[in-house]
Amino acid sequence: MRIRTTSTQRTYRYVRLAIIGATVFLAVGVGVQIAGGGVLPSVSAAYYTPAGPVFIGALSAIALALLALSGRSLEQGLLDIAAVLALAVAYVPTTVAAGVCPSVARCVPPEVRATVANNAVSVVVIVAVGVVAAIVLARVQGTATPGVFLTAGTVLALTAAFAIWGTAAPESFLAAAHEVAAVAFFLAIAGVAALAAWRPQPRGAPRRGVRTAYGIVAAAILLTLALLVAGVVLGVDGGGFPVVFVGEAVALALFAVFWLVQTVELWNEPDPSLRE
Repeated sequence: MRIRTTSTQRTYRYVRLAIIGATVFLAVGVGVQIAGGGVLPSVSAAYYTPAGPVFIGALSAIALALLALSGRSLEQGLLDIAAVLALAVAYVPTTVAAGVCPSVARCVPPEVRATVANNAVSVVVIVAVGVVAAIVLARVQGTATPGVFLTAGTVLALTAAFAIWGTAAPESFLAAAHEVAAVAFFLAIAGVAALAAWRPQPRGAPRRGVRTAYGIVAAAILLTLALLVAGVVLGVDGGGFPVVFVGEAVALALFAVFWLVQTVELWNEPDPSLRE
């Protein structure tokens, strides 16, 4: 027997599955690299290894999928912002340890800075073009709302802030932009999970287990970020424990869990969305 589905339903299913698949793709790439070369100081350090194309490709796919889920709700606005942050994480690399740059403990290696500059300009331009296109489409489709304009303005302001930071203080930007974008990305995802757990739903409250799962994911992401920051500040990684790697890996796992739970919850929605 053939199960009838709407085109929108199938699209939302595939997009959510793509997010899970891209996360698994990243995990496999990093896992293969670890198997052949030892534990990395962080998941983001995969950028400098043979797993680098997988790292960039997976995050780019996740960003595109998050944008495909765009809409009018607060959750969807947060995901639009998270998509831009995912691009920053992908194309502005983390720093590497001493021995590469003579005057600082950590830095982005000189040989990749031209690539980073090219990628950063490309991201800024495509985000700006995308925001303009989204506003035009919203007006044409009659879906323009204050929420749409607020999200567009926030994305443009965030992009402009990163662009100004990179232009005015390039050394500071290269030293911290990746970490700032990564933390902000996971905070946005935690916010989406928290809203899914506690916000009243017009179609009726979801099953208790689903709401509990969302709440646990949101709290666990926040706890993971807090412990990661504390570990870095206290120098735990200096003792040989890869605190950044473990923190990033746990946060990515929680990210995948959130999308897995939501994919299951909304699988049979005839006209799915995050929330109206």
